[in-house]
Amino acid sequence: MIDVDNVTKRYGPTLAVDAVSFHIGAGEIVGFLGPNGAGKSTLLKMISTWMEPDSGSIRIAGHDTRTAALSVRRALGYLPEHNALYDGMRVERFLEFVGRARGLSGATLRERMAWCIQGCRLEAVVHKRVQQCSKGYRQRIGVAASLIHDPPVIVLDEPTHGLDPIQVVAFRNFIQGLRKNRAILFSSHILSEVVGISERLLIIQHGRLLADVKVEELRRQAAARGEELENVVLEIVRRKAPARDEVSA
Repeated sequence: MIDVDNVTKRYGPTLAVDAVSFHIGAGEIVGFLGPNGAGKSTLLKMISTWMEPDSGSIRIAGHDTRTAALSVRRALGYLPEHNALYDGMRVERFLEFVGRARGLSGATLRERMAWCIQGCRLEAVVHKRVQQCSKGYRQRIGVAASLIHDPPVIVLDEPTHGLDPIQVVAFRNFIQGLRKNRAILFSSHILSEVVGISERLLIIQHGRLLADVKVEELRRQAAARGEELENVVLEIVRRKAPARDEVSA
């Protein structure tokens, strides 16, 4: 459902994404891990059609991001790292606005709004203006807006930013419940958050994909060596790239 094939992106002389390829199928939750500036957000922007790759191709639910951008956007629920919300709108009205922009109406819109409000635990703020909501609630509002049209592909860039530990656990459970028939890509620079929700890990640094590995295999290696999981991941980074940054543990 997410097919990235030999994708490269430059900003002037800077190589931001370097020949990256991977596939994520239906039913998979895949973590995208790397330090700040590794190329994660650039790649996610290309996946979501916010920018085009210089070379290579990206297909979302069978649609090419260059030639069928509108179809990609219909199939995709995308939460950017800095999500844009309408501060003056009440939460319920904002979700209705996003749903209508996505082509929903009538009973379908009401059902999707109710599902998002319950799933993202927005009941306490649903009648408040967005600007009155805490950082954690604003993040959850952004997640709800990205899911309003029931997309088969979900891409989340640093979605737990601003959430407290209890909210993070609730969010993990919520996302786990979405996995059936969906492909989910979850980006973070914090290892513990990624492995807490994902079964597979993509590790990127300096624009290069260093590893595509199952979390279970990383845990097995850590147990066999008597080491922390973070050390196994950092060893991959050090072995496969000239590490100037470290993955946050």
